[in-house]
Amino acid sequence: MITWMQRHKKWLIITIWISTIAFIGAGFVGWGQYSYGNKAGAVAKVGDIKISQSQLQKAYSRLYSQYSQALQGNFDEEKAKQYGLKQQALQSLLQQALILNLASSYDLLTTNDELIKALEAQKAFQENGVFNKEVYKQVLAQNRLTPTEYETELKKELLIEKTLKLLPIEVSKNEQNILASIFKIADKIKYKKITLNNIKVNITDEKLKKFWQSRKNDFMSDVIYQVKFIKQAPVTKEYDTKKITNYYQENKTHYKAKDGKILLLAKAKKQVIQELNQKATKEQALRMYIAFKKDRLKADVTPTEATVSKSSNPFTPEALVKISKRSLADPFMKPIKVGESYYIFKLTKITPAQAKSFTAARKELLPIYMTEMRKANIVKLATNSLKNFSGNTTGFVTINAVDKLTALDKVEATNFLQKLFVSDKKKGFITLNDGNVILYNILEQKMLPNTNIKLNGEMRKLKSAMFNEGLIKKLQKMYKTEIYIKGL
Repeated sequence: MITWMQRHKKWLIITIWISTIAFIGAGFVGWGQYSYGNKAGAVAKVGDIKISQSQLQKAYSRLYSQYSQALQGNFDEEKAKQYGLKQQALQSLLQQALILNLASSYDLLTTNDELIKALEAQKAFQENGVFNKEVYKQVLAQNRLTPTEYETELKKELLIEKTLKLLPIEVSKNEQNILASIFKIADKIKYKKITLNNIKVNITDEKLKKFWQSRKNDFMSDVIYQVKFIKQAPVTKEYDTKKITNYYQENKTHYKAKDGKILLLAKAKKQVIQELNQKATKEQALRMYIAFKKDRLKADVTPTEATVSKSSNPFTPEALVKISKRSLADPFMKPIKVGESYYIFKLTKITPAQAKSFTAARKELLPIYMTEMRKANIVKLATNSLKNFSGNTTGFVTINAVDKLTALDKVEATNFLQKLFVSDKKKGFITLNDGNVILYNILEQKMLPNTNIKLNGEMRKLKSAMFNEGLIKKLQKMYKTEIYIKGL
């Protein structure tokens, strides 16, 4: 699994990235801060398709879960950063959006019959081998998903699959033989790993300031929003038995035990009253919103002023996103829930982002400078160390002999061997995906008489991957891509 993921991560989406029910049980792994601006409703846009923060979060969670399973739990946020999971998650969504734009240009769509057939085929939703609607709802509820959310993603998957089937890949016998010969090549090598963490960087303000001058527009202050707001505190009321019973009957699917069974009214009564109070609170907030908008607030209601930005937000990220969508010509925002209360905002002033001074940007600038200088210095060190380095020596290894490179972990070994066996240099160094470098010297080489690798379909996968990479490059020229999130 990890081998395949590392080999094909550039176009992971093209091979149908939501395989079967991949995001069920994947969990939700939080990360990062977003750069909010006028496009705050999305983190990116490709052609006519927007990519939301929620989609990016889920794509990251899926990848995190897949890597964690492939490495048998030996995976954490630090490794996720090393492997660039944030970037991979965003790239997967950008590639998905490119294909969906192409599908739209040909008026392709996923029919309801195709969706139903795909749902019925998924074992996670079956009971005794047959699709069960209640099981379907329970599984989604346990994973904090609604049927609408899940079916929307599944429709996209099916549409991508349908689009790519219009571009079939054919494989010849000679191509199969060529691929087989690659797996028969065996090298005896000497190798040594140099890690970025061991590279020292000499930092001076003069060097740092020169670096800042070359990219100071990358370090901007936050957009600052001045707002006035009214807080609608939770409403608590007394409800008669009829009101409670009627509401329960209309909404009883809300109240379930851990086993998925609907609770009786006696056990659900507390939740029913809570929902009734929440509903009453929202209704009161809507009335307050109308009065605020029409300048008809009661004399005892005085709006409070506040300053909101990404780095100083007394409310929630969702509130900031919605505030940032308002303009001074249309300043009022419908009630939004923050905790148990509702807030009604009016935008009164916007201070645009500005380039930070060197002093203000220094803390943010430093780790980026360190990373770039380490990458440059590790290449210098590798070049100077090549002539006469000492390291580990292997027996004859093939492209898939990951376990024989004992000084490397499986991800590093996979990455190294894939790059080694397409290199035409007997001696050199290879930069891994995480930035570390492997020095190598091929001591001997031979061709094995046969290989134990099963190549059924491998050439088709390889040609498909190459074709898909070319397709993505073509589509990138056809559909404009805009990214609204810093650091990716």
